[in-house]
Amino acid sequence: MSPMQVKEKSIRFIKGIGPKRFEALKRLGIETIRDLCYFFPRRYQDRSLIQTIGELTPEQETTIRGEVLTLGLRPLKNLSLFEMVVGDQTGMITAVWFNQPYLKNQFKIGDQIVISGRVEKYQERLQFSSPEYERVTENENDAVHTGRITPIYPLTEGLAQRSLRVAMKEVVDHYIGSETKEFLPDEIKKRFSFIDLNTALTVLHFPEEMGDISAARRRLIFDEFFIFELILLSKIRLIQMKERAVALERNLEWFNEFVKQLPFQLTPDQEKVIQEIWTNVSTQIPMNRLLQGDVGSGKTMVAAFFLYLTAKQNLQAAFLVPTEILAEQHYQRLKPFFDLFGIHFRLLTGSIEADERQIILSELRTGATSIIIGTHALLQEDVRFKNLSFVVIDEQHRFGVRQRSKLIFRNPRPHVLVMTATPIPRTLGLTLYGDLEISTMKILPKGRKEIKTYWINRERQGEVLEHIKSKIQNSDEQAYILFPIIEENEALDLQAAKQEYECLKNGMFRDLPIGLVHGKLNRKERDDVMQKFYQGKIKVLVATSVIEVGVDNPNVTFMVIENAERFGLSQLHQMRGRIGRGTKESVCFLFGNPTTEEGKKRLRILTKTNDGFVIAEEDLILRGPGEFFGTKQSGLPLFKLGDLICDQELLILAREEAKKILNEDPDLSFPEHKPVVEEMNLRRSLYQSR
Repeated sequence: MSPMQVKEKSIRFIKGIGPKRFEALKRLGIETIRDLCYFFPRRYQDRSLIQTIGELTPEQETTIRGEVLTLGLRPLKNLSLFEMVVGDQTGMITAVWFNQPYLKNQFKIGDQIVISGRVEKYQERLQFSSPEYERVTENENDAVHTGRITPIYPLTEGLAQRSLRVAMKEVVDHYIGSETKEFLPDEIKKRFSFIDLNTALTVLHFPEEMGDISAARRRLIFDEFFIFELILLSKIRLIQMKERAVALERNLEWFNEFVKQLPFQLTPDQEKVIQEIWTNVSTQIPMNRLLQGDVGSGKTMVAAFFLYLTAKQNLQAAFLVPTEILAEQHYQRLKPFFDLFGIHFRLLTGSIEADERQIILSELRTGATSIIIGTHALLQEDVRFKNLSFVVIDEQHRFGVRQRSKLIFRNPRPHVLVMTATPIPRTLGLTLYGDLEISTMKILPKGRKEIKTYWINRERQGEVLEHIKSKIQNSDEQAYILFPIIEENEALDLQAAKQEYECLKNGMFRDLPIGLVHGKLNRKERDDVMQKFYQGKIKVLVATSVIEVGVDNPNVTFMVIENAERFGLSQLHQMRGRIGRGTKESVCFLFGNPTTEEGKKRLRILTKTNDGFVIAEEDLILRGPGEFFGTKQSGLPLFKLGDLICDQELLILAREEAKKILNEDPDLSFPEHKPVVEEMNLRRSLYQSR
């Protein structure tokens, strides 16, 4: 049977899965028998140890085996109660089920039965309430629900644990082996003592011993990582072999000319990273590199050098950023710099007037504009370039995969530099950005001081604001006061921010110039407020988290983050990084009353460290990889079993083994690799969102 035929075999072949259960399973993403093979229990209950009735005590989870002595159905107010008395040689116990009258026809006196559940005390006697049950047949090995280690599966509406477990038993008994095929090379299995695939699948659904589960999980987690890395690394090799980019010159005179105009000295990390990127872009193999650096580490100027380098060769470069406010900020900051070199630099956002937009589009088509910076507006169908050769994407996870591809997939292929101020823990980097080479910047520019951070109770809010006022009113220092805008409460949150702004303007800060900026302002209003803030004409800027990324004002030395518990750890760190951009000491106050232990831990971590790499690791542990970047946008695969924190060792091992195979057999054409290729094809759809 071919892989695609296997994939197409519907779960409707399974006995007991009718239209309703089919629809319920479909909601869980299960449509084929192979899908069911890989639909794993979320936990297990050990019901294999059978006790005698005489040993039972209240409040214990246990399993017994006995004979049905009496049974009957009786009404109870608005309910029906099915009651059964079971006995063994040591005593008797009652079992009751509410609103399940059909059970009366499933048992008869004299049946042997196994019952699993919690023992309760009711009217001075012991009983089971709605326990799991199973009639003992001649073949006791067929037990599914009791008398064994029992799998507990995730459920959805329209799906019951018992019926799903019965279906899974049929899958394990009759389809594992025909619908799943061993694909891992014998040499890898032997070297790492992996059990075979079908044994691992069988054990994970219906283990004989609890101790067997870890070996099965180890094998299947390795499989997930191994196939994922093969798909990823194959994709990279394909690009390297087939795609071609324009090589950028390694002209040291241009580099010296660029550095000479900088108002500061490059950090050692900036110089190192520029050399790493330059090595890539000086070849025709398209670069695909991630530049990760803490907030304020100078990533933008590294990107600016390569925008400049591209323009010097009469080629075009694009800088894609997630928000208008950030695009405008970068434009205002970089335009005077590029003007020094006579480089035509343009801004394109959704707020640009129609007439001006048409002029910009024309300049891009003819090559009159060398560098363009913009938001999603750069990804519109009518945006065409003459010779786009270099692309910078800031905070890639904020753009959909298909959106990014509009800029990247062209001939020749542009070199791509992805930047993030959220440092990526190593294992997450291997998955989320596994198809990128990684450059890291940790050293901050000279003169930067550590930001002091305090978690403040709301009762001390007035005291803190008074302190900030006393510090900024007779100096050139300024302050941010931030309010969280949560998407689902956007209107309410914005209203709260506006109300607080009015209170501060007419109360605590009535003697100081104060401004308000948020995402709903039009471009002219926003530019006006921000311009006054940069010029020092506004001392306190009340803002929503639109300033989270990129806004740069060296005079801002104080930040207050309201309702800090509503932000993620990395988000808080990024916002905090908007201050401390100058040489003066800066302070961040977190106002928040988190109700969960996780919320309290987030705020405590912020007060203890300014290291974005430490914070990223903690954030990954607290939130898990799916929430770390937002699964839908990032395209991060949801591994069914693999955990990027707990299973780091297996991930790194899988990547190394995938590399070895591709080094020996780059296009996986060896006969012994045919099963691996088939498995890659079956699983590829899981990773298509990348």
